[in-house]
Amino acid sequence: MKKINKIVIGTNNEGKFKEICRLLPQNIKKISLKNYRIKSPPETGKSFHENSVIKAKYFSNLLNLPCLSDDSGLEVDILDNQPGIFSSRWGGKKGDFNLAINKVLNQMKKKSKKWKIKNKAKFVCCITLYWPDNKFFSANGIVNGKIIDKKKGSNGFGYDPIFVPNGFKKTFGEMDLEDKMKVDHRHKAFKILNSIYFNQFY
Repeated sequence: MKKINKIVIGTNNEGKFKEICRLLPQNIKKISLKNYRIKSPPETGKSFHENSVIKAKYFSNLLNLPCLSDDSGLEVDILDNQPGIFSSRWGGKKGDFNLAINKVLNQMKKKSKKWKIKNKAKFVCCITLYWPDNKFFSANGIVNGKIIDKKKGSNGFGYDPIFVPNGFKKTFGEMDLEDKMKVDHRHKAFKILNSIYFNQFY
């Protein structure tokens, strides 16, 4: 396995880019898609894993570099695990997560009068490391928690302000990035990847 000196972070989501960069070893050069003004490919997969591979493969082959890409989202029990792989698309064409959050809360209200109690949810992440020779490895991470009825906190991104992980009283939106990264789904997936591919490079 070749040593990785630089890697493409396969996302146009600034929040994801920052989190993934913080997870990677400092000595690896992180390349943003903004440097190339490349749009993400259509996410036609039927699972987080499939979409993660689609994106990582696309950017790796296009730029002829290793690429790290993830697909992640929120699954709400009472909504039959929606929005799931469509988490960002619930925010419309512009990816407005204020819109997406309101949609989640409104859909939960429609499902049950006891939605504030029936509020179990989880964040799911699949992260894929892809090489230009079409070899790749994927890892999954899940964090369980609950949805609260109004946004709290301005940190993080996406659905973070309405998600409280199990064992905590704060939403991801209220947590410092360092604290969030210790328990969140992306970090859990990366720990698996890191133990195999990155530990030797620290």
